[in-house]
Amino acid sequence: MASRRRARGFALQALYHADLTESSVQRALADLWAGLLDGEGFDDERPHESEEVEFAQYLALGTESSREEVDAIIEEASTNWRLSRMPVVDRNILRLAAYELKQCTDIPATVSINEAIELAKRFGTKDSRAFVNGIVDRMARKLGRIEAEPRPAGASKGRGRGKGRGKR
Repeated sequence: MASRRRARGFALQALYHADLTESSVQRALADLWAGLLDGEGFDDERPHESEEVEFAQYLALGTESSREEVDAIIEEASTNWRLSRMPVVDRNILRLAAYELKQCTDIPATVSINEAIELAKRFGTKDSRAFVNGIVDRMARKLGRIEAEPRPAGASKGRGRGKGRGKR
């Protein structure tokens, strides 16, 4: 059975590889598929399915082609972090999530948010989950994909910042 979660993992790997090597996502995808066929993949429980390949390519190539817009969405939602200073894995999880929130309106925003958090848990550091969760939630609100939470009367506009998450 094809898994969109698994496809998102493939897309993230391609985006990460392309970001690190400053190559195209198309090239990174080709390298990823070749590696998986050779049995070098991270997830060799079962072979990848054509639906997973298609969805991974859709997400990764779409993210790359919309990179300027996606990066602007992230920059607006991450007021205390410059994109260039974010960990590479987190930055690419956020790019993938921003693209999905903006372009894949058939996918519920809560699914996109949860999937980004799962990617952060799997591929990121111990701090990635909270970091990604906060920014993806703000992106979804700014894009109008989820409603802003009503603030109790007298509540401050500021939100607590995670330990060690100052301006960078």
